[in-house]
Amino acid sequence: MSSGLIVAIIVVAVVVAVLGALAGRRHQQQHPSLSRRFGPEYERTLARHGGDTAAAERELAGRVERHRELTLTPLSSAERARAEQQWAQVKARFVDDPQQALAEADALLARVARDRGYPDSDVDTQIDMVSVDHGEHVESYRALHAISRPDAAGRTPSDTEEQRAALVRARGLFVALVGADGEPQRVPAQAKAKARVPAPREAR
Repeated sequence: MSSGLIVAIIVVAVVVAVLGALAGRRHQQQHPSLSRRFGPEYERTLARHGGDTAAAERELAGRVERHRELTLTPLSSAERARAEQQWAQVKARFVDDPQQALAEADALLARVARDRGYPDSDVDTQIDMVSVDHGEHVESYRALHAISRPDAAGRTPSDTEEQRAALVRARGLFVALVGADGEPQRVPAQAKAKARVPAPREAR
């Protein structure tokens, strides 16, 4: 291979690397408020849209708009204590019946989210709305919901360690929703500033 061809290949590789870095920086700067707000959920949504930043941000901005219609309220002390007791019962049940414990944890998360004011018409809608406030934890809810149910063939996960890990991760969202362990709950939606999220720019 001639030295000229080698130099050309190196130049092309450098140009591709630079363009990739610029594209990544543009992606991060496209709508930084959404990226900060949703955290890992932003990246998940972007991946689901095949890297189409504009499409992902339209979806996330739409969630924020629908979220503004919610009336979120903190749990009372009694509700919080009851939820904590139920979670403790779920953990205790896991020793003898992991699958049943996961199903109960999934139902408890849905119930606590509903009591806070998130919609409970279906789990996907509820997860979308919860993600606006708890983007760093909401994927654990999806994972728990998926693993707590039999698959199309009626099989349930047999890996106890996988089940245990799903329950442990879901605890983070549970804590955030109930405001337990000293972690404050998010302020009600109607008390938040009503600044509108700018419409995402179209990808060029």
